[in-house]
Amino acid sequence: MVATSPSTALLTDHYELTMLAAALADGTGDRTCVFETFARRLPDGRRYGVVGGTRRFIDAVADFRFGDDELRHLRATKVVDEATLGWLADYRFAGDVDGYPEGELYFPGSPILTVTGTFADAVVLETLALSIFNHDSAIVSAGARMASAANGRPIIEMGSRRTHEHAAVASARAAFLAGFATTSNLEAGRTFAIPTTGTCAHAFTLLHDTEKAAFEAQVAALGPETTLLVDTYDITQGIATAIEVAGTGLGAIRIDSGDVGVLARQAREQLDELGATQTRIVVSGDLDEYAIAALRAEPVDAYGVGTSLVTGSGAPTAGMVYKLVEVAGRPVAKRSSSKESRGGRKLALRRHKPTGTALEEVVYLAEGEQPEAGEHDRPLQIPLMRAGQPVAALPTLEDGRQRVRQGLVSLPWEGLKLSAGEPAIPTVYLN
Repeated sequence: MVATSPSTALLTDHYELTMLAAALADGTGDRTCVFETFARRLPDGRRYGVVGGTRRFIDAVADFRFGDDELRHLRATKVVDEATLGWLADYRFAGDVDGYPEGELYFPGSPILTVTGTFADAVVLETLALSIFNHDSAIVSAGARMASAANGRPIIEMGSRRTHEHAAVASARAAFLAGFATTSNLEAGRTFAIPTTGTCAHAFTLLHDTEKAAFEAQVAALGPETTLLVDTYDITQGIATAIEVAGTGLGAIRIDSGDVGVLARQAREQLDELGATQTRIVVSGDLDEYAIAALRAEPVDAYGVGTSLVTGSGAPTAGMVYKLVEVAGRPVAKRSSSKESRGGRKLALRRHKPTGTALEEVVYLAEGEQPEAGEHDRPLQIPLMRAGQPVAALPTLEDGRQRVRQGLVSLPWEGLKLSAGEPAIPTVYLN
């Protein structure tokens, strides 16, 4: 994601560094620790989650450096003492990171990310990890529901104007990971090589003296394969004018308001009557997974989704936490009644039927009883960093897209329902 500084070190909370300072002072900062990122529960109404942000996190760790500007700020604001500033000046994460690859499904308790290193090395990464994983996983989880509802029809991500400018870039990446076809965001296109698309808004039509003049200008500039926005005034007249100007080879029309299901049916009939049988219909305007599912039987060829995508469609955070689970080989766990965690480093295995349908997520202690893996079962964590360096051949964004598709196919049919219910598969703890 685009940042205002090459360093990610201050994308963190004040208390990360005060904990660090205290641990360095009493000597506990050198203890080998294991931190895990997981979600205690899924957002209300969700039956699965999808991991997003893994590669962005690994890249951000590489840039987690305290340069002169960062140290000067910390000194001026007296966040930490001089001894801690000296330690931070030489900070390089030197530990190991394992986790679920991007695009993998997750469920309550899934050990999505495991960070192993000294307490000092690993504790300062908490906020960075959670800000990335909570945002990206929320967006890709919502996007996967939308892509599933679209049932193969392409979706355009167009939410940049509905969120923070840097979050817009991360959201576009997460949407592409989820299965969206393109984005309107040019920075996402540059940074992540995501296909971009876009033509004209209502302002372009209003700029011209007539709708026909606007369409003529757009077709002259972009060719008859362009998409004409036909609902600035009267949609029926807009479609007639669009075909008059562009001919029956017009690429597509877009409807951005009203009851788009009814309007799409009327538009399809009108286009066919005019001979534009191959002209596609794109609909947009406050769509979410429920609206897309309701439009499945309508003659819609593509969807444009903005606000609901970049806000996680009602679940803007994945609710993940970053918890200390092991100190010097000894399991530790938080015991408060509402925020319990399980001690010890954990691994996970997903069991499947011979048909490929997922059955359950088995979570077990790395040093405890090991589950017997069947022919169709598979481990879920992979190495991400070793001794502070990214492993070779990390999964690509395209790998993640394929993994999302495969994961959705593996869910039991009930797990794809948009209605509220239990997680698609249960999480079973062996230890």
